Amino acid sequence: MSNLQELSQAVRLRRTDMGLTQTVLAKLSGLSRATVNQVEQGSIKDLSLTRASRLLGALGLGMAVEPPRTRKQAARAPAASALSLAAQMANVSFRNGISAEQLQDVICHTSVPMHLMPQVYTFLEEAPVSLLARVVEELHSDCAIERWQIWQNMRDLARSLKSSRALWV
Repeated sequence: MSNLQELSQAVRLRRTDMGLTQTVLAKLSGLSRATVNQVEQGSIKDLSLTRASRLLGALGLGMAVEPPRTRKQAARAPAASALSLAAQMANVSFRNGISAEQLQDVICHTSVPMHLMPQVYTFLEEAPVSLLARVVEELHSDCAIERWQIWQNMRDLARSLKSSRALWV
């Protein structure tokens, strides 16, 4: 599979999982809808690294050139849970915090207890898209929920909490 085909598939899959139209993705990334369409179709002739990075960043994806990993590097401790990081981020300004388990329950069931509304709002409003995407992947893996459903649940929560973030509108 060529790099352009891989990029095309990744963009199209993440955009549709997130429930975004090409027009909304174009606005979020600062590109034209025609460019988004050409990337998804694999027909774009010239996509700069800057434009590719903006497009991928709006979807919580990234580009990386990495040297091969050694066994020692591969054996390092696993990264912190995305839900744990998201809960920590959501708790920064609050005395009483939300746990990773509570955040998982809120996202999976789209029901927010009154005392957790500020933390959930903060998470949905301020979390980087890359962290939102990691949360989606973690919940998909751990709870066997389809990615698009998790994105939809977060969108429903954001709307019910009156989020003004362009991602959720």
